[in-house]
Amino acid sequence: MAKGDAHNGNSRALRGRAGRMKNGRGSGRASTGMVRLWGRHAVEAALMNPERRHSKLWATREGVESLAGDLPSDFAVEWAQAADLARLVVRDAPHQGLVLECEPLEDVYLSDVLVAEAERPVLILDQVTDPHNVGALMRTAAAFNAAAVVTQDRHAPPESGTLAKSASGALEIVPWVRVVNLARALDEIAEAGYWRIGLAGEAEMTLAEALPAGPVALVLGAEGDGMRHNITQHCDALARLPISDAMESLNVSNAGAVALYAVASR
Repeated sequence: MAKGDAHNGNSRALRGRAGRMKNGRGSGRASTGMVRLWGRHAVEAALMNPERRHSKLWATREGVESLAGDLPSDFAVEWAQAADLARLVVRDAPHQGLVLECEPLEDVYLSDVLVAEAERPVLILDQVTDPHNVGALMRTAAAFNAAAVVTQDRHAPPESGTLAKSASGALEIVPWVRVVNLARALDEIAEAGYWRIGLAGEAEMTLAEALPAGPVALVLGAEGDGMRHNITQHCDALARLPISDAMESLNVSNAGAVALYAVASR
């Protein structure tokens, strides 16, 4: 069902492909079957993504009117009340009148990202498992033009509505590379010419001192435990953020934002 002309004909078309999966290949992103996304930014970005296959949109009329584009005339929409939508998402999730069921995104391969985007930073997450943090880091990666976010498949959250809501649309923009072995991926990144900098509070150098002129891969560990020893051994340098002694550390998503800003402002 098509939207009305609330945007006076100046809106973009929502290009995503509708239709149920028919013998489609799963993405291998630690998420099987369909994924539910909710919230205006996450749903709108998924609808704008031509690589995303959709099954169904549950929505209030106000939710659809808030979108910045027009739904295809044959797009499957089931109109619902806000209370009905609340039963389709996690408890107290701010769905904003939009819940989209879709397939997980296809795999992204590290070699493709490294070949195509050598001038942009790569963000590597070691055992960052909170979907809110990973989503927030994706949003920051999009803001600072990172080439990709890299995680180890078994030590990362699955693609989900919670992660997509925290990413505020960035899940559809920033390539998410999920690898089997993070140490081996770091070797591949070094071979492609990147300087690998791990953020560690105990490091002697500050990030500004450690930053080179060329391609950079930033490595962040989980809050509390930090990077695993094997991962620190695969970094070319360890660096710290020069924060005040009044605070022991930053949240991993905040640390990632500061580090990516430092790379962007070299």
